[in-house]
Amino acid sequence: MNIAITGANSGVGKILLRHLAARADIHVVACVRSAQAAGDLPPSSGASARAVDYDNPAELAATLRGADCVVHLAGILLERPTSSYQTANVDATKAVVDACKNAGVPRAVLVSVLGADAKSANRYWSSKGRAERIVSESGLSAAIIRTPILLGPGMAGARAIVHQASQRKVTLLGGGRHSIRPLDVDDLNRAVLRCCEPSGAGVAIYELVGPEPTTYRDVIARAAALMGHAVSVRSMPVWLAKLGTALSAWKRHGGMTPTVIDVITSNEAVHENADVALGVTLTPLSATLEKLLPPQAKVPRP
Repeated sequence: MNIAITGANSGVGKILLRHLAARADIHVVACVRSAQAAGDLPPSSGASARAVDYDNPAELAATLRGADCVVHLAGILLERPTSSYQTANVDATKAVVDACKNAGVPRAVLVSVLGADAKSANRYWSSKGRAERIVSESGLSAAIIRTPILLGPGMAGARAIVHQASQRKVTLLGGGRHSIRPLDVDDLNRAVLRCCEPSGAGVAIYELVGPEPTTYRDVIARAAALMGHAVSVRSMPVWLAKLGTALSAWKRHGGMTPTVIDVITSNEAVHENADVALGVTLTPLSATLEKLLPPQAKVPRP
């Protein structure tokens, strides 16, 4: 099987490449935005790295030609002066879908997020919903996987948890009382590979979350316990954080904004977890947290 991965230098992309490195039956084209980004890919992945320009349809189609499936990971949560939700989440998805159609790629997998909704008042969720709609209306055979907070080595959410858990006192938005369903990124990647397999026409949408509903503050406490100490949690009102980021937005574009705060403090829930449908055995949260901590940070068990 030939698989092309866009956004291959993302946290999810790098771990997916490591999964694929052991698969002699799969050839991988890792698509990134620059030669510099290609240098950040895992050296042992065995993937063929390609720098792509989403504004160059012919070049993008040529890169994807021959793929049996394209896994689209490209996208952002934090906007930057050079990259907006429209360009990174919506336009890039349309460029990839158009390139798939022009190159004769029969299948696509889009990794999306819980809460994606084209009609949402939240600009991030709206952009992800519009990206999903582009895939759904493309005519391609496709799978869309909506995910919660993803935990794995090198992932942004995991780095934040490890940093906060290493403190004796930490201030969390809303006291970290929002409910979450953390998903091990290895489980996501097993689901992605399952979705890459040939399937019938149409688009399937899956909501895949971790096995254990909990709160953000509980995850911090459990990670701290693995380090051998407790964390005292203080609360910052969400409204105050949103006001502060709104005021600072006058001086800069992107970064932490009220839009992002709404996303990261939202309650994560699904009506039906897709683990059974996707044939994925979910990793216990305790095992996922163990993987996040460097060996020197863990307290040896008796």
